Amino acid sequence: MLKLRVRPRAARSGPLALALGVSALTLALAACGSQLDPDTVAKVNGTTAGAQGGTVAGDGTQADGSVPGSTTGGGDSGTTGGGGGSTTTTTGGDGGDAPQGNGDNAADGGVKGGSCDGFKNTTGITDKTITIGNSSDISGPVPGLFEASQDAVKAYVAYFNASSDICGRKLALKTYDSRTDASADQQAYTKACDETFAMVGSMSAFDSGGAGTAESCGLPDLRSAGVTGDRQACATCFGAQSTMADQFENAVPDYVLKNYPDAAAHAAMLYINAGAAAENGKTQAAAMGKRGMHFDYVQGIDISEFNYAPYVQQMKDKGVQYVQMIASTDQFVRLAQAMQQQGFEPDVFMLDPTAYTRAYVENGGDAVEGTTLFVNFTPFEETASNKEEQLYLSWLQQVKPGAEPSFFGLFSWSAARLFVQQATALGGKLSRSTLLSSLKGVDNWTANGMHSPQHVGAKQTGECWRFIQLRHGKWQPVGGTKYTCNGTTSVG
Repeated sequence: MLKLRVRPRAARSGPLALALGVSALTLALAACGSQLDPDTVAKVNGTTAGAQGGTVAGDGTQADGSVPGSTTGGGDSGTTGGGGGSTTTTTGGDGGDAPQGNGDNAADGGVKGGSCDGFKNTTGITDKTITIGNSSDISGPVPGLFEASQDAVKAYVAYFNASSDICGRKLALKTYDSRTDASADQQAYTKACDETFAMVGSMSAFDSGGAGTAESCGLPDLRSAGVTGDRQACATCFGAQSTMADQFENAVPDYVLKNYPDAAAHAAMLYINAGAAAENGKTQAAAMGKRGMHFDYVQGIDISEFNYAPYVQQMKDKGVQYVQMIASTDQFVRLAQAMQQQGFEPDVFMLDPTAYTRAYVENGGDAVEGTTLFVNFTPFEETASNKEEQLYLSWLQQVKPGAEPSFFGLFSWSAARLFVQQATALGGKLSRSTLLSSLKGVDNWTANGMHSPQHVGAKQTGECWRFIQLRHGKWQPVGGTKYTCNGTTSVG
């Protein structure tokens, strides 16, 4: 049986911990980047990104993802698209150097377009454009926190406008900055109610602010994911990654019970004592306990705490062999280094996708070797086998050369694709109310295999997950590349 051990070495100092509850944002869904190297991006793109003289074909988007006359910081982005007098949805055309999707991977999803008869212009829809919006944390205490989500939607809009339309209308995008603040999120959605037809791919740490606003004006809000109870309860809000705070996937404890039965009997759950992490740490430990694991140590850590040695000593004293943590990259690294310094080598160091970042690998060094992650998407190291992910990476480079793809961006791209497929199928019946009704019926959504099945309409946590392990500084599959789908456990 393989045992995951950390090798002692001099500790490295990482960047300062996030002095904000957002560092605890992990409903088993947080990740901010990847180990994707520039050569991989170049291979996916086929040619040099941005080779079209600074624009993406036909949509008016600049190379940096902005739109002529655009503003950020809570303002409008202006519009992309325009024109297009056809009466049916079309595919084909040349989007430039990026590979084009065919069939299901086409920009409109390859779905049969609904009849355009009776199409009515409404809030956010004109004769030429359908305006969608995206509100994500761009500025604030953690600059660029979810900028990848906004970039992903810009990328999909560029991709769609290069080859498709919906009843003669191109997509236009307005961007808002939720500034890592619930009030800013609410302000953005107040504007969006009057300025957009729907919000797509948004991602905010404090997303409770705009939940009531979106619901009160009937605004469809198809997010990357909802992370607070208020957002998950919002009747007009859905996540391309479906989540429910009181549910945890059985795949994780089942993996531990099968492969590390001794460690499963002596587990520890650490979590940052702030925001959603405090609730999730207790919930996840309870759910995994119901599944058969036993937690000897469940402990919150104040966000201002920098000395993790006492927590490591407690785990050593209690004979802990399995360690899981809900926190941010910096805090993961701090714990790994503290374990290394004290010679504590648990059989398993398990983290959620939050650790799927370049910073985790680079700042953690040898201390994080052997880390196992549970993930619900195709890792970027496997992009060559996933056409949809190739499209995401390629068009991301088209609109913003050099941008790093992320887990949040991946699900925001997924949200944009789902919006387009739903709107295309509705055709002349498209309205806010019909779109919401249609979204309620979406189940087992995978964005062409980009991620595991998500229960978008039901808003239930997806039960299919797989595992990757850090070996010699690279994430590699462990236990195969297929998802394990063993249901979820609910904790009241």
